[in-house]
Amino acid sequence: MAPKRPTPLRSRFGNAKLVVLCLLACAVSAGGNGSHAEYVGGTISKIPEGCAGTVAAVDEQFLVFYSKKASWRVPYEKINLIEYGQKVDRRILAAVLVSPLFLLSKKRQHFLTVGYSDDDNHQQAMIFKVDKGDIRSLLVSLEARTGRKVEYQDDAARSSGKG
Repeated sequence: MAPKRPTPLRSRFGNAKLVVLCLLACAVSAGGNGSHAEYVGGTISKIPEGCAGTVAAVDEQFLVFYSKKASWRVPYEKINLIEYGQKVDRRILAAVLVSPLFLLSKKRQHFLTVGYSDDDNHQQAMIFKVDKGDIRSLLVSLEARTGRKVEYQDDAARSSGKG
């Protein structure tokens, strides 16, 4: 007995399921789960410097950093500092090796500093390098969840952080 061939209605229904699944996968990966970040330093010795992962302010109670190597969470009510700044690097090496036009270009790195008091009332700090496309939503989420205003290091950071 030969297997039944799908009718056009079954094929369309199967394709519709596939499209819906693809859209859901895109929506999940597009955001809402956190921002790509790199822990560049601070007082948390359990997170190695240079550790790449995700910093998320989507939980109702905690700011969370997680990666393959480490994870850390901070209750929003313990956060007492949110600072945002930029570091601008001129691309001097590229200008020397490739073209002097690279001297005109700038590479901006975006840094988020989170200060908080731990369970023993000691001040702690974490500094993250955050992707440019993620910084605004992260700052807005942190302001909303902590009730604190972001402190900007300079006017360039203020205009970039507020959009």
